[in-house]
Amino acid sequence: MVLKRQLRIQPGQQLLFEDVSWQQFESILAELGEHRAARLSYSHGFLEIMVPLPEHEKAKEMIGDLVKILLEARQIAFESLGSTTWKNERMTQAVEPDACFYIQNQVAVIGKNLLDMSVDTPPDLSIEIDLTSRTQLDNHQILGVPELWRYGKQELQINVLQGGKYVEFNFSPTFPNISIIKLVN
Repeated sequence: MVLKRQLRIQPGQQLLFEDVSWQQFESILAELGEHRAARLSYSHGFLEIMVPLPEHEKAKEMIGDLVKILLEARQIAFESLGSTTWKNERMTQAVEPDACFYIQNQVAVIGKNLLDMSVDTPPDLSIEIDLTSRTQLDNHQILGVPELWRYGKQELQINVLQGGKYVEFNFSPTFPNISIIKLVN
């Protein structure tokens, strides 16, 4: 475990590596393991490793809890998979969202302990907290995540996938009759 002992990233800091092969990424992911504070993002040879601040985690929990409360109040079945690593070697993309939810496609993941983005559907909603770094839309967009919420500087942005690209919306298609942006901001 050479890398794990050598990496010292302070909370709120990030490292960006270029020219990282998919095999190197997989090796780093395996070496760092599942129980770590760092979050990883990989896109076409670029690997970002970030360690969140406490304010990041507070915002993540608050927004994630809001989603759960709204879904439960509407009696909508869902699966919350937290910061699960979503990866697709064919697309050379991987991302660990701060939180993610299967809502419309919840039935597709019931009982699955391992998901493969080359065959399984992506989460219906991902949440990213951009307090110390800016989320790259590419990862979520290429993996086909229909709805991405990005929170930064006390402001929520809702991005909806349309025609393969994210378009900023004033409302959430998941909660069309609720002013999510006003609730969060």
